[in-house]
Amino acid sequence: MSIKIDKDKCIGCRQCLEACPGNLIKMDDNKKAFIKYPKDCWGCTSCVKECKSQAISLYLGADIGGRGSTLTVKEDGELVHWKVEKPDGETYVIDLNPKDSNKY
Repeated sequence: MSIKIDKDKCIGCRQCLEACPGNLIKMDDNKKAFIKYPKDCWGCTSCVKECKSQAISLYLGADIGGRGSTLTVKEDGELVHWKVEKPDGETYVIDLNPKDSNKY
């Protein structure tokens, strides 16, 4: 798995740099995040969860049924919204409440 960074959405907050345990994300001359070697990404999603501008998405690999889909994360109060975008343009959102994570 790997990430994709949309420089048009990046606001240069550097949160992704701080979150990446592999130190793989860097800033370019325009203060926009980029990942030089996406294949080295561990797929931990730390940067995806930290990106408040939804500039970073995680590729969902074919091994988990993603077939080129991407995932972004947005926090909204107590809820976390996981937005999945398929290559054909279809999108859907999974809403989660972290307080319920150990409920079942």
